[in-house]
Amino acid sequence: MSESFIYEEVVDFIARSNPQNVLEFKPSESVNQKVSILLEKEREENITAEEKKELDYFLMLEHIMRLAKAKARQLLNAA
Repeated sequence: MSESFIYEEVVDFIARSNPQNVLEFKPSESVNQKVSILLEKEREENITAEEKKELDYFLMLEHIMRLAKAKARQLLNAA
């Protein structure tokens, strides 16, 4: 089973749960601040292995949410 197939299944589940809520979802300000700090550390090549893992995890979740939002838009436009 490929990674993209797993992503598609999760994305479809999220998008179908409540498409409007999915479109309106935004990370909190504290999450945005934390990610900004981690991105800056990465740019400066001053990021620890644990921080890099945290950043990579967030970026993966952000990717999933972008895909879910695109799917939610499709669902709402088809309705």
